[in-house]
Amino acid sequence: MSEAPDPEVVELATKIFDLARQGGTEALVAYVDAGVPANLTNDRGDSLVMLAAYHGHADAVRALLARGAEADRINDRGQTPLAGAVFKGETEVIKTLLEGGADPAAGTPSAIDTARMFGKTELLELFGAH
Repeated sequence: MSEAPDPEVVELATKIFDLARQGGTEALVAYVDAGVPANLTNDRGDSLVMLAAYHGHADAVRALLARGAEADRINDRGQTPLAGAVFKGETEVIKTLLEGGADPAAGTPSAIDTARMFGKTELLELFGAH
């Protein structure tokens, strides 16, 4: 039988995920620099990078990638941060993820599939998928 998670740990994790969603880059970086894993994921498999990317926070994405977070970490639904950013139309985040090594073909649907689905031809060109 596993122990119930420590309420203080759960509260801290919730705060850190909220910082990623809100783009609280300085505070987020302070937690990661203090030992919080850069690839921390929530109960749906969403990483800090996924949450920051989906909510349009390129600076937070850049800072997390610089601290070793995976650009292509797939969540429980098979989505990557890049596909999420394409879905949301977050151009600066898309460019930041590509600079950080994100693969437009990773995930289901991939960023390429998502761009095709929404007729985003400029992104298909950016991804080299015509």
